[in-house]
Amino acid sequence: MEKDPINTAPLEQFIKQVKGADQSRSNEVRLDINQAKTLAFTLGIVLARLNGDLEKLIQKNPQEEQTIEIQMDGGRGF
Repeated sequence: MEKDPINTAPLEQFIKQVKGADQSRSNEVRLDINQAKTLAFTLGIVLARLNGDLEKLIQKNPQEEQTIEIQMDGGRGF
């Protein structure tokens, strides 16, 4: 199953806006409500896709429990 590509333009635009504000030593970044909604929806899609991919990876490669034994000798042998 092929997934549709995610439009990351709102993320790139926000990153550029923050970078520009930082370079001009601005104390704030302002977004209008449409920019904020688009950014929020894009972040939601990216995180949902990431979570789904992680679940598939975990199901594909189940991990066995690993037992690690540690023996303490009280510092003898130095």
